[in-house]
Amino acid sequence: MYQLLSLSVAILAGLLMTRVFKPFRLPAVTAYLVAGVLIGPYCLGALKIEGLGFTTRESVEAMGMLSQVALGFIAFSIGSEFRLSSLKKTGKQAMVIGIFQALAATAIVLAALLLIHVFFPEAITLPQVLTLSAIATATAPAATLMVVRQYKAKGELTSLLLPIVALDDAVGLVVFAVLFGISKTIAGGDVSILAIVLNPIIEIVLSLSLGALMGFILTQLEKLFNSNTNRLNMTIALVFLTAALSMISFKVGPVTIGFSSLLTCMMLGTMFCNLCPLSEDVMAASDKWTSPLLAVFFVISGAELELGVFRNFGVVLIGLIYILMRCLGKYFGARVSAKWMHCPPKVQKYLGITLFPQAGVALGMCAVAMTLGEQGNLIRNITLFAILVYELIGPMLTRDALTKAGDITEKPEEVKNRRKLRLEELMHRNGKK
Repeated sequence: MYQLLSLSVAILAGLLMTRVFKPFRLPAVTAYLVAGVLIGPYCLGALKIEGLGFTTRESVEAMGMLSQVALGFIAFSIGSEFRLSSLKKTGKQAMVIGIFQALAATAIVLAALLLIHVFFPEAITLPQVLTLSAIATATAPAATLMVVRQYKAKGELTSLLLPIVALDDAVGLVVFAVLFGISKTIAGGDVSILAIVLNPIIEIVLSLSLGALMGFILTQLEKLFNSNTNRLNMTIALVFLTAALSMISFKVGPVTIGFSSLLTCMMLGTMFCNLCPLSEDVMAASDKWTSPLLAVFFVISGAELELGVFRNFGVVLIGLIYILMRCLGKYFGARVSAKWMHCPPKVQKYLGITLFPQAGVALGMCAVAMTLGEQGNLIRNITLFAILVYELIGPMLTRDALTKAGDITEKPEEVKNRRKLRLEELMHRNGKK
């Protein structure tokens, strides 16, 4: 009962907060995150009234299944951006920029944190430096997609942004596997070089293969139905099934056999949108169905933000350096590579800003980093602090960048007035009745 109450409070708090934020013209994502913080363990939840909010971190984590499902649908939607017709125009650009900006973020964070390690070795160890540098690659697809949807962004920057955000997951997996493997070796862990090389390759190949298979199955199953409602139901069921299968993981000797949920569901969306002629209608219906699910996802994400990290000055200081250096890496990495690929000037100027948000994938890497023992605590706290800042500020920066690039446009005044008049007419008619 209390979980259902907390869930209803989460949805209501998120929706009401969007009304509070509307005069400030802030993205809905930011409103949902702030609502999550307010009903989380550090604010309303601190009153310990069950059902009124999330009283403990365990009560937030109990909603983890909803977050997994929401991420599956987010990845599924992003996968639909990989239509062959679009990839012919932007595929090469997205590949080059996606890889270069991720590596640039890692390189700049690595250089900055190495300097701190050299002059203040007691502040941060070499394994911590390498691990945080690897985590810097990750970008949050959820916040970016939500901003694009809310403002109906469309244009050259948006068409390039979503494939790049999707590629970040694959690049991040490889970079993290290598650098974290080295970190564990330095920290004295028993690490197999074979596992370092094979784990990311196996995860990427298996994820793409499973996603492709499920996309083919979904396309064939859709042919059995003529009703759009049944097609939507089938799509939802297959996304649920794919998200569930991607959570399977087991070890064979030193090698881990597992999947990336994001990559798997992205490939599901990619196969489906390229094989099924009805995919556009189904995807549009799916996007509407998942709207409340995404609202819950971001409210829960806000409740998960660890405000306790502010108590440690060292964490905050290193965290600020990490945030600044990662932003510089993302921005200049995207700008330089976009210039190499002859992208329009507005894409070169604003693309990097849209890559600042960081959350889900980084948290997954952070969880793995905790196997370093005591050294993992600093990595976790810095990552949580960075995510808190990125998730609250990132969506606003993404919206502003897309607006300045011309991908988000204001509704003409006559359209606003026409809608207002229509609403007044409907209210007048209902009043007469």
